[in-house]
Amino acid sequence: MQSYYDLLQVEISCSPEELRTAFRRRAKELHPDVTSAAESVETMRLLIQAYRTLSDPILREDYDRRHGVHLGAVRFDYREFLRERCDDLTSQARLIFFDLLHNSAEQALELYGQLGAGNGFRLQDHLDREDFMDCAYLLAEEYERRGELNKAYDLLVDIVRFERERPYFRHFFEEVTARLRSIVCFRMPAILETDQVIRRLDELVDLHFTRKDTAFFLKKAAELHLENDNVGDAAECLRRGLELDQKLSGHKKLLEKIARYA
Repeated sequence: MQSYYDLLQVEISCSPEELRTAFRRRAKELHPDVTSAAESVETMRLLIQAYRTLSDPILREDYDRRHGVHLGAVRFDYREFLRERCDDLTSQARLIFFDLLHNSAEQALELYGQLGAGNGFRLQDHLDREDFMDCAYLLAEEYERRGELNKAYDLLVDIVRFERERPYFRHFFEEVTARLRSIVCFRMPAILETDQVIRRLDELVDLHFTRKDTAFFLKKAAELHLENDNVGDAAECLRRGLELDQKLSGHKKLLEKIARYA
């Protein structure tokens, strides 16, 4: 079976411009209006399919990988293609995602930081919805690993909002929730001001997670309010939490502390 490269009569390393020229030439040769060959219609259909695949960098890279095109030959460098398109934000967003998927997290974070430095750049404006959510999750993992918790949090919350519109992560969404719970309830209190963490918890409560998760966020907010001597706010958060989950872990000890403060 001919590869798409053979069908278009181009080298594996051909540029987008060379690919376009070859397609036009081959289309003229095979068009049914020019030749009466019975197979010309089917060949033309395959030619169009080949061109559409190889002219899209992502589809081309996937095609090469799946078909093992001429192992050992010079192959199309998709990363270099994206890197050279530095003025095209969609290409740069794809480059971030590509680097995250190919063990080049440092380069991905560096580029993401450069693009987002006061320029209003948003990944979701330049990637398909599903690609954005996958990319955002990988970025959040890397930021959390480096202790940049606010950046990780913001990306995960963006994922939650997209998930609310139309489920994508589905049963994997529990991992998103668990990561947010770890960041806000356990890691942020050790390095951020209490009021900052409470604001994050309030945001999570408003995002309507499961009753059990929301109750947990409210209980943590109650603990932090108590640390700030805000007994009334602590009692209210705990009350709301118990309305959602009467078996809320640790609530009895917290009730005792609130009672002592009161």
